Amino acid sequence: MIYPITIYGNPVLRKETVDIDKDYPELQQLIEDMFKTLYRAEGVGLAAPQIGLSIRLFVIDLNVLAEDDPACDGFKKVFINPKIVEYSEKTETRDEGCLSLPGINESVKRSWSVKIAYFDENWVRHEEVIEGFPARAVQHEYDHLEGKMFIDHLSPIRRQMNRTKLSSMVKGKIRCRYTIKSN
Repeated sequence: MIYPITIYGNPVLRKETVDIDKDYPELQQLIEDMFKTLYRAEGVGLAAPQIGLSIRLFVIDLNVLAEDDPACDGFKKVFINPKIVEYSEKTETRDEGCLSLPGINESVKRSWSVKIAYFDENWVRHEEVIEGFPARAVQHEYDHLEGKMFIDHLSPIRRQMNRTKLSSMVKGKIRCRYTIKSN
């Protein structure tokens, strides 16, 4: 199943999410569907709130970026109940976009590496340090689980410059190459 992507203005994107357990209904199918939805939208990461679910789950597949960034090669992961336990002091500023904010791309400062604990799709626990662009993608998706979006990292002037686009999204007056769901 391909889910519509929930866009800016929908309250689910601002809610903190809850942990799930092994008995979450049809979890494996949900994960498969999230990857299908991600690929259809031509994104690299998708968090459960972006499909209307307030649970601590996100998927990332950076393989499409591997030609430009070797750190992305083979980086396809499922993160269940993740917790970032450490952010590096070293930071990097790069452009970001978001499937829930179509048409908006802005420079965002993020930690260059993170230490994250999570379960994979087989409920194997991991704790690892992720660096470079993969760490940026993890932080971006993790923000969704905390009720945050990348625009929250922008200066007030940069947010103001995107006000018209954001207002259009809230009103559902936006065109997109993938199926979306507004309020």
